[in-house]
Amino acid sequence: MIPVQFDYLAPTTLEEAVAALSQHGDDAKILAGGQSLLPVLRMRLNAPEVVIDLGRIPSLRGIREEGDAIVIGAMTSHADVGRDPLVAAHANLITQAVEHLADAQIRHRGTFGGALAHADPAGDLGGPALALGAEFVITGPGGARTVPATEFFTGLFETAIGEDEILTEVRIPKHTGWGAHHAKFVRIAHQWPIVAVAATVRVSGDTIAEAKIALANMGSTPLRASSVESALVGAAVTAEAVGAAAAHAADGTSPPSDLNGDAAYRQHLARVLTRRAVLAAAGA
Repeated sequence: MIPVQFDYLAPTTLEEAVAALSQHGDDAKILAGGQSLLPVLRMRLNAPEVVIDLGRIPSLRGIREEGDAIVIGAMTSHADVGRDPLVAAHANLITQAVEHLADAQIRHRGTFGGALAHADPAGDLGGPALALGAEFVITGPGGARTVPATEFFTGLFETAIGEDEILTEVRIPKHTGWGAHHAKFVRIAHQWPIVAVAATVRVSGDTIAEAKIALANMGSTPLRASSVESALVGAAVTAEAVGAAAAHAADGTSPPSDLNGDAAYRQHLARVLTRRAVLAAAGA
């Protein structure tokens, strides 16, 4: 299907992009890598009058180290994130998630910020961002503001980004030396995960000192598995201890039921994948 006709704008600065978005309001859509927006336009699920392409704004790309955080520009491609040594050293959970995100073509065209702003509850990046305590820098007519991951995802395909605002960068606290593993279950390659688990742990001796775990496709937004995190603190790095903690992975979740599996099946997957992810992250 062919999209309806729209005007195309390609600003070269963030200020121009914000001004264009403010001018056109609800009639405009932001184009980042296009891997989420273009299918929506082709199916005519959305028909904006104006599309604002951020691809010519160099300040929105790149990865840098800033104190205790790694900062990823919203327009940085998944491929660039996946091969960046800073991300691999200090936020390895992101590296692992990006490595198996869709296929190579989408990783080269899709953008880190675009995928997060799309806020698909089955997306590969929401869980790792939530688990790592990412902060989202959002810029609008009034300047920039920072939103924690716990407040960024507000509902199904909804975020804290205002109608006249643009996600400009994502700040990820360093988790240097933490083990990490991103586990997801799919029926076919490159599919959205039926369930995914993002786990990062800090091991001290033979026990788990800290654990951060987030689930994807277990509700309308990514979810922290808080009860599992609490149960893992001080737990031995053994299949028995980790399995006992992972048994709580589905607590408080409301997963969807669809052709890929019903809610009970997804809750079972969450427990199994959490156990596997934590053990792998802990090096067991």
